[in-house]
Amino acid sequence: MKRFHIHLAVDDLQRNIAFYSALFQAEPSVVHDDYAKWMLDDPRINFAISNRSRAAGVDHLGIQVESEQALTEIQQVLQQAALPIMEQKQAACCYAESDKYWTVDPQGVPWEAFHSLKSIPIFGKDADLPTDSAASCCGPSSNCSPI
Repeated sequence: MKRFHIHLAVDDLQRNIAFYSALFQAEPSVVHDDYAKWMLDDPRINFAISNRSRAAGVDHLGIQVESEQALTEIQQVLQQAALPIMEQKQAACCYAESDKYWTVDPQGVPWEAFHSLKSIPIFGKDADLPTDSAASCCGPSSNCSPI
């Protein structure tokens, strides 16, 4: 099963945790000094916020899957559609280690398809990816190259 992912950059983490906890009627499942995440079943979404980006707003969007096979299927769909994709294995980002495929939509919004492997104690930043200063912590620039 897939879960929709939204990551927002916020200016005041505590104020936003209070707002989204009230909106979702649930406390975050993960909270750090710079990051919070809700894993909701209704709606089925992985909703994350952080105060690590420069500009508030949509950081990136994505689809979280539960297996490597499901991730491979998404990668094949992206390839068949001739979309630019970037592969990232064992990425350390957002307090998780994940395998990912990235693309960028026509508006320049980074999209990730990912399978989380395990939790890690650091936010991470995927320093090996080509990123643009306004992009996400772990999103590619609009210069994705086909794989």
